[in-house]
Amino acid sequence: MKVLWQLECMSKDQIKDLIERRLPEAGLFDTALKGVQIFRVTEAMPCVPAVYEPTIVAILSGTKEAVLDGEHHVYGSDKYLLCPMTLPVEAGTPRASKADPLLGIMIVLDPRMMRALTMEIETAAGGNRQSRGGAQSALALASWDVEFTQALLRLLELLDNPLSLEVLGPGRMRELCYAVLMGEAGAAARRAFGVGNEIARTIDYLSTHLNEQVTIDDMADHVGMSRAVFHRRFKEATTMSPIQFVKSMRLNNAAMKIAEGKTVSEAAWDVGYQSSSQFSREFKRMYGQSPRQWSSAAKVPERLT
Repeated sequence: MKVLWQLECMSKDQIKDLIERRLPEAGLFDTALKGVQIFRVTEAMPCVPAVYEPTIVAILSGTKEAVLDGEHHVYGSDKYLLCPMTLPVEAGTPRASKADPLLGIMIVLDPRMMRALTMEIETAAGGNRQSRGGAQSALALASWDVEFTQALLRLLELLDNPLSLEVLGPGRMRELCYAVLMGEAGAAARRAFGVGNEIARTIDYLSTHLNEQVTIDDMADHVGMSRAVFHRRFKEATTMSPIQFVKSMRLNNAAMKIAEGKTVSEAAWDVGYQSSSQFSREFKRMYGQSPRQWSSAAKVPERLT
């Protein structure tokens, strides 16, 4: 056990050094690995509306925060975050400073790869793979185990060799995804990507139809469930009712569009609001300030969420 712990610590130190070499200054950097970003934050940023895709966020130093439906998830180098489906969150780095910078990695997951791996694991286990961990949560925090740490290091080491990256990159990403599925966050991942992942498929559908008036009956019909069963399953998976979820997705997307420079009217229309007054009321109820106040306060430059 002590040897494994020492191996894990050594690997994390190597990952940290690898990131620091590439990112000596504050910023968010796209690596040559598709979907993999590294970041350094040296200023505190309050939690603001965001929409997380299926993502892994791994922190090497400092702490980060994600809020889903009022539940705060604060994590540092002892845990990594798995967001297994597209979710409306509030996220930020409220404790970052020059003395205690936030350093980490974000990896966007390929749902097709995750689904294929989940099916292979379930088939290999004869359908008897048991869920690890306790209560269900839409966002999952998991300990850095040796398998995850080694897989992440092996993936990032490819950045030093373009040829190896091109040839081995997909395999190393698959290895990392396997480590996630077999680790503490595995139960949450398998619920989203395994057999019976109707709620995740519904959320994928919603994400591309935000500007349409999608009803609960439409969502239930999309996955072949009764309204009552769908409502219960959806709340179990996301902690929110379908109506709350759709509203949060629309308002979070609108807030992000406003921060990027769109007008309040444009943002409201883009996410399906036909009435500006209704949009303003619901926005203020959600975030405590009007869209125009948010527009004045939001920073246009890219910010880490």
